[in-house]
Amino acid sequence: MKTIMNIVWLVLCGFWLAVGYVVAGVVMCILIITIPFGIAAFRLAAYALWPFGRTVVPKPDAGAGSFIGNVIWFLLAGLWMAIAHVITGIALCLTIIGIPLGVADFKLAAVAIAPLGKDIVRTDDPRALYGQPAAGAVR
Repeated sequence: MKTIMNIVWLVLCGFWLAVGYVVAGVVMCILIITIPFGIAAFRLAAYALWPFGRTVVPKPDAGAGSFIGNVIWFLLAGLWMAIAHVITGIALCLTIIGIPLGVADFKLAAVAIAPLGKDIVRTDDPRALYGQPAAGAVR
């Protein structure tokens, strides 16, 4: 079921969301100081392509640096990517088949707002059992 959901996701919105994250990542990599944000954008691009079967868990060692980074990320790219997720989520929810994908898209919007201090893991990873799944978790 995860594979079918991922294929439908990829065709309907995953590709374009991933392109948005890649563009944000390339822009972030222009300046040396924003390269960590670019790396986070590339991780999110891979996650946006194939989200089902993976989940986002908080890093146990994330601290104030992640919080400050998330504030900067939100101002530079997070708000725009969250808006893209909400728009595609609304469009997906217009059909009955797209409702589960739209719900996953709304969960990904929360991840797009503050991605630093989080890890993307498979749902069968032991870390997924202890962390709170944030998006795309199909168990």
